[in-house]
Amino acid sequence: MVSTTTGSRMMDSTDREILNRIQREVPLEREPFEAIGRDLGIAGDEVIRRIEALKRGRVIRQISAIFDTRVLGYESSLVAARIPAHKLNEGAKAINSHPGVSHNYERNNEFNLWYTVAVPPDSRLGLEGTVDVLHHISGAQKTRILPTLKLFKIGVTLDMNAGATAKKEAPQYGESDRESADRNISEHDKAAIMALQEDVPLTPRPFDLWGRQVGLSYEELLERAYDLRDRKIMRRFSAVLYHRKAGFKANAMGVWRVPDERIEEVGNAFAHYQAVSHCYQRPTYEDWPYSVFSMVHGRSVEECENVLTAMAEETGLTDYTSLYSTREYKKTRVRYFTPEMEAWERLYAGILR
Repeated sequence: MVSTTTGSRMMDSTDREILNRIQREVPLEREPFEAIGRDLGIAGDEVIRRIEALKRGRVIRQISAIFDTRVLGYESSLVAARIPAHKLNEGAKAINSHPGVSHNYERNNEFNLWYTVAVPPDSRLGLEGTVDVLHHISGAQKTRILPTLKLFKIGVTLDMNAGATAKKEAPQYGESDRESADRNISEHDKAAIMALQEDVPLTPRPFDLWGRQVGLSYEELLERAYDLRDRKIMRRFSAVLYHRKAGFKANAMGVWRVPDERIEEVGNAFAHYQAVSHCYQRPTYEDWPYSVFSMVHGRSVEECENVLTAMAEETGLTDYTSLYSTREYKKTRVRYFTPEMEAWERLYAGILR
């Protein structure tokens, strides 16, 4: 199999198998890397060595728990903004100052800046107030809040061997999972979430080390992790990649104009495409008629367009467009129950008065 260059090293077939495996799940076991190695026929130490190299090469971004923002009581939304081109960099920088902004991209559209923002349950500004401030400090001419009305799928798994294809599979996480999740988040839960959201230590027994740092045995920490997963507060414990460094240089936000009576059917159909990482229903506006959003990551624009074409042919929909990111301004994880958001709100709370 042909090796792929990423950073200063070559990825081989074993690296790709590790990446495919850990994007879906890192085992919640005392020796997770040993467990991964058993599946792949290599030693746990070799798994760690390869993951360390892939992190140095900025292929792996982080390995940690992934939580459902809404289940934790946070309000969140995708936001589309139109900012004059000559002000775009400074506007993006201003938006990035909010600690709840996790993704921020320039895209090839009249709405040229697209970001996601989350605010905690005790936010003094709330979601709309926060977006008002971001609209003001970024110099945006227009801002459209596009919250999730229905979740059809969330779960990024880049196929390191095949790339983006029209292959189908059952969605990893959808609306029924979110609706059945336990939303009673205790202080006990918050302590575990604050630990598990960090990047896992690359040692043979990472939960031993992590547990000592937070005053728990590894058994207690894993028990809390199992509990959060079983209650569907934690979606999974897995790796997130730097898409471009992993070879997925194109990401298309396919936006679809769908008749109201077909939204459920279309969203569920799109959610079964393995290459679709996110699929949502969102509100429409007079200047934004697209109600279904489907994110496709591919190694090229052609790969993404082939998947979107297959989706269009399956559903018979023709009124859609592909928004490609032309610049990444921010991509990170939201860190929950930390003081940074309160500090940002204290700084900006009076700006619109």
